[in-house]
Amino acid sequence: MKKIKLITFDLDDTFWDIEPVIINAERSTRKFLENYIGKQEWGSLSDFLSFRRELIEIDPSLEWDIKGLRRAIYQNKILDSGYSEKDSIELVDKCYKFFLEKRHDVTFYDNVFESIKELSADYSLGVLTNGNADIFNFDIGKYFDFSISSYDVKSNKPDEGHFVAARNKYNNLRYDEIVHIGDHPINDVRGALDIGINAIWFNGMGKEWKEENIKEPLQFKDWSKITRLIKSNYE
Repeated sequence: MKKIKLITFDLDDTFWDIEPVIINAERSTRKFLENYIGKQEWGSLSDFLSFRRELIEIDPSLEWDIKGLRRAIYQNKILDSGYSEKDSIELVDKCYKFFLEKRHDVTFYDNVFESIKELSADYSLGVLTNGNADIFNFDIGKYFDFSISSYDVKSNKPDEGHFVAARNKYNNLRYDEIVHIGDHPINDVRGALDIGINAIWFNGMGKEWKEENIKEPLQFKDWSKITRLIKSNYE
């Protein structure tokens, strides 16, 4: 049986439900910005996603630079309201800071904190996220050695960047001595397995495994079960 030394974790939809967080952060930041530039027509979600694609086509780095992407979206609104590009920078900074505060207003799933504390006694822990949440903004961050974002590695999971960077944090660590835990069948499970890292699927919604080309991995939906799952399969 494989001996595990490092466990890495996704954040969004693995430690907390991200949808209500982003919806609240987006709505709150729009209202915050309108205090400066007046009432705006924001359009539908489809309009938002279409504009996002346009920005990424112009600057492909915005695919993994979430901060840059969101700042570009705010700046476009600010410029359209009549601000000069120079004057817009300070307001963009304020908006992004406000958004980031709201983006960290999360509710952890039950038993996450307790399980992470327990695991940290026997394993090194790290975060691999495509998002821009910072685990060190929370008290739970004290149990983690590192956090790697898409911006850090200039790519998104399932590309190998996050996983390579995690292994390289330690001397002589093999990929098969790592377990990655996340909710996404492709970004987390396949991304890990493709490079030789063990994967555990956080299936909080009790979904059916539908990836025909990927063997169904170990999975759990209750965070109180994760320590026993790891020790019974990797010790």
